Amino acid sequence: MLKTIMIGTYSSVQGRFVQMLQGGLCQVKVGETVYTGHPINR
Repeated sequence: MLKTIMIGTYSSVQGRFVQMLQGGLCQVKVGETVYTGHPINR
């Protein structure tokens, strides 16, 4: 499943969902890189 997260004030990343973390953070994977940020709910 694709998920979009915010990793900074103006930076968003869309990738394959990895897991939800404590504090409402979400991890997504793009290629071999895993990003952590706040999920964007639409």
